Amino acid sequence: MCDAAEKDLYVVLGASPSDSIQQLRHRYQQLALQYHPDRLQCECSPEAESGIKKFLEADAAWKILGDQKTRRQYDLQRRAQELKQDWPVDCTIILGDMTWDQDEHVYTYCCRCGGGFAVSEEDTQIRQRDDKVEETEEGRHRGLVVCCDTCSLSVYVICSLDRKT
Repeated sequence: MCDAAEKDLYVVLGASPSDSIQQLRHRYQQLALQYHPDRLQCECSPEAESGIKKFLEADAAWKILGDQKTRRQYDLQRRAQELKQDWPVDCTIILGDMTWDQDEHVYTYCCRCGGGFAVSEEDTQIRQRDDKVEETEEGRHRGLVVCCDTCSLSVYVICSLDRKT
């Protein structure tokens, strides 16, 4: 059941998030008929073990997606995870290479579209507490992805932990 929690439950059922509850039930029933342990002939074969594993994954997925409340909760967690994933990054820049705006208390960097990237001093401090530390030849640092305020480009901003920027 732990494996099913790590996998996309919709993929386990061969469905999509836009499918209705009836469509999900139909997919689950098909998988249950195909992989249910009572339907498998050999109990000791690798095929039977694989089938049982698939049945257990489908059953765990159905238990979550078959209930409106738990499905909504799963969809929210899934969406949050998607938002945490890495963005396509145009380039990597060092926080020290950004321009410090004393009035706004923000680091800025110009985008090639004419827009700009902005990182507040607060963001760098919060990120330094929350993110994983990366060790490189240049020293220890943490980074964050910042999106342009005009276009869809993003940059990876490196915040050094070894020296104050």
